[in-house]
Amino acid sequence: MGRKIVRRRVIRATREGGWRPREEKLAGEEPLEIRFGHTSYTTSMRTPGDDFDMVAGFLVGEGMIRRPEQLLSLRYCAGTDEEGNQTFNVIEVQLGPGATPPDAAKARNVVTSSACGICGTNSIDEVRKKAGFELDASAGMIELETLLDLPDTLRESQKLFSSTGGVHAAGLFSTAGELLILREDVGRHNAVDKVIGAGLRAGMLPLKDSVLQVSGRASFELVQKAAMAGIPLLTAVSAPSSLAVDLADETGLTLAAFSRKHSVNIYTHAHRVNKA
Repeated sequence: MGRKIVRRRVIRATREGGWRPREEKLAGEEPLEIRFGHTSYTTSMRTPGDDFDMVAGFLVGEGMIRRPEQLLSLRYCAGTDEEGNQTFNVIEVQLGPGATPPDAAKARNVVTSSACGICGTNSIDEVRKKAGFELDASAGMIELETLLDLPDTLRESQKLFSSTGGVHAAGLFSTAGELLILREDVGRHNAVDKVIGAGLRAGMLPLKDSVLQVSGRASFELVQKAAMAGIPLLTAVSAPSSLAVDLADETGLTLAAFSRKHSVNIYTHAHRVNKA
């Protein structure tokens, strides 16, 4: 897995007096800078890997692109460590016809941590964008039994989490419960960007007959990213925020959370879930 996993020596200490050195596997975390031309737009902390997917998904969430042809190129540019080795931590974007150019005034002027995908934006009004695709009220219908099985399917497919225990996951599923795309990252928003970006690059947007399952909580930013990609149903293992519920209701997205093997809370637009 390359730089996705970093090995470190640790001391395993126990209450009973144990004190034993061992090697642990840690989830990699490094900065990724996104540039347009030679101008920096934002820098985000992420787990290396699937970087082009992450940038493409980020651009969808920012409302800059909706179709693959609006993204002409992504390339790694100069970025070296202390020893002069390429770090692959800077990506230059070239937008195509029909794309919305970045607004320099809205560039993130701080490093976005792996815990927060909207740090550095000026106000909540800047975040509450118009959804890129209208959500069809009749799309994304799913059986309750299928919905309840998604967290287990996602967890069983998380190879990086199994090795490190330190990453979030996002999985795009068909309404029949088939796992279509899985991505893992130290940042939950990055994992979602990687899933959406992979979908964009495969020509799948809008993702109108799909379900996005996430391993953590359902935040405002995740609802926004799902809506921008045309995903009609977002389900989370943990709790939603009040603003996430408000935005889901406003955009017509079905939001479910506290998803367990035998139960789930459906907060908005429950008509998409067929009762058992």
